[in-house]
Amino acid sequence: QVRLVDSGGGLVQAGGSLRLSCAASGRTPSIYAMGWFRQAPGKEREFVAAIDNSGRNTYYADSVKGRFTVSRDNAKNTMYLQMNSLKPEDTAVYYCNAGVSGTTQMRGPYWGQGTQVTVSS
Repeated sequence: QVRLVDSGGGLVQAGGSLRLSCAASGRTPSIYAMGWFRQAPGKEREFVAAIDNSGRNTYYADSVKGRFTVSRDNAKNTMYLQMNSLKPEDTAVYYCNAGVSGTTQMRGPYWGQGTQVTVSS
């Protein structure tokens, strides 16, 4: 019903910035809250950030609060994650997700394929 393609990962130095994008398609993706999860090798997939369907309310994991900003452009059916002041511990595969709950941090049923972010020290 909703297809997600995430992109924008890469290799950056600690303290650098990167912007991830998630392009949504299918039936009315704008009705879904969307967000980002990440998974490092050997670790569980964890919540990073979410934004509601209006784009007016955002939610962040404590580990990224103040450094990352999630936004969306519903006219383009695209969600973004601006990542600043990156740390080596941010290294992970980042996945966009649709249907996420920002308040409970529960993932929704739709996933992007993942894009790798590597932060070097």
